[in-house]
Amino acid sequence: MKKSILISGLIFVLLLCSNPLNAQSDSDFDWQAYIDTQTEELYDKVVEWRRHIHQYPELSNREFETAAKVADHLRSLGIEVETGVAHTGVVGVLRGGKPGPVVGLRADMDALPVKERVDIPFASTVVSEYMGREVPVMHACGHDTHVAMLMGVAEMLTEVKDEIPGTIKFIFQPAEEGAPPGEEGGAEMMVREGVLTNPDVDVVFGLHISSQTPVGHINYRSGGIMAAVNSFTIDVKGKQTHGARPWSGVDPIVVSAQIINGLQTIISRQTELTKEAAVISVGIIQAGVRSNIIPEDAYMEGTIRTLDTEMQSILFEQMHRTVEHIAKSMGAEAELTINDGYPITYNDPDLTAMMAPTLVRTAGSEKTHVINAITGAEDFSFFQREIPGLYFFIGGMPADMDPADAAPHHTPDFYIEEEGMKTGVRALANLTIDYMLMNR
Repeated sequence: MKKSILISGLIFVLLLCSNPLNAQSDSDFDWQAYIDTQTEELYDKVVEWRRHIHQYPELSNREFETAAKVADHLRSLGIEVETGVAHTGVVGVLRGGKPGPVVGLRADMDALPVKERVDIPFASTVVSEYMGREVPVMHACGHDTHVAMLMGVAEMLTEVKDEIPGTIKFIFQPAEEGAPPGEEGGAEMMVREGVLTNPDVDVVFGLHISSQTPVGHINYRSGGIMAAVNSFTIDVKGKQTHGARPWSGVDPIVVSAQIINGLQTIISRQTELTKEAAVISVGIIQAGVRSNIIPEDAYMEGTIRTLDTEMQSILFEQMHRTVEHIAKSMGAEAELTINDGYPITYNDPDLTAMMAPTLVRTAGSEKTHVINAITGAEDFSFFQREIPGLYFFIGGMPADMDPADAAPHHTPDFYIEEEGMKTGVRALANLTIDYMLMNR
């Protein structure tokens, strides 16, 4: 065990020492000093962009004004711009003055149907339509900061494009939170429309700000860092009867209750949780219209989270068996439908090992952490399914706050300390240039 730790430590030190910004290259350009200086000089702009986008949030596939603001900014820098990708996506291509690889950088743009409660001068008061209903809209997941940070990186690197040994593709993605029902969108659609081609992207980097991680910190993991997600529905068919005579019918509500318990038993008794985590949660159950009528039907919706593709396949089989057999044992019928979702957000191990020293240099060894996998999901995974990718988290929580007191993502009280965006700007720029210098 000690020998293994020692070898791992030596490999890490060698990687750190071999980082191109720690060694003299064939260029006299000091990338580290430039990125650090420009991050500070551009900070006020990044904050201004973020606050505007935060104040005027837009839902998935409706990011029209956000996309226009991004496109105008990229054009003002002289970057090649394509709009209307996957409905509202924006893609910018910056060709450096020296030959080298193509690096993709991604930021998601969409907001959520959440009413903001945070007392800030640029709080959202926007109301929009979602699934036929009028809803408040808020950047309750930090995508506004992602857009602003990538806009800052674009401006920073455009200023010295003649020094860049490669090409950068800036990917501003709509609908990460999921396209509205009946629509397509997001990373999967961008990939299908060729966002990773012309020019062909070699690697892609993406980040997510975290409201419960202190400012200045970076969290990452090799392999699966976020779960695959699949939604499911269950239709239960019973036999309607009077509530006073349950024996003369088949109660789909009781059947549904047993199915829910059975699904949890799949996790607690049939899943090898020492290998990876897995989750099955029922979030919706609908049945009945009166207290004294046992209804004919019940309906459920839920979510499945997995971190291993083999475990995912086994879980699906177990769910079908459990749902069908429990229903049959009680004289009912049940149909389970598992929908396509997002794949596992999988950090390529070789790329992660190569770029880990860059993350350490950006945040410092004491503020860079290898974390356990997260059962949230990300459609950045569709990019990683095509090419090597690295996805990581940066801190957006005030340094003196207890994480237990910080509002989670997707809630009305979600709050980001803007100082955390400096880490994101520096990390994306450093990853881009380091990778290019190591792979010329």
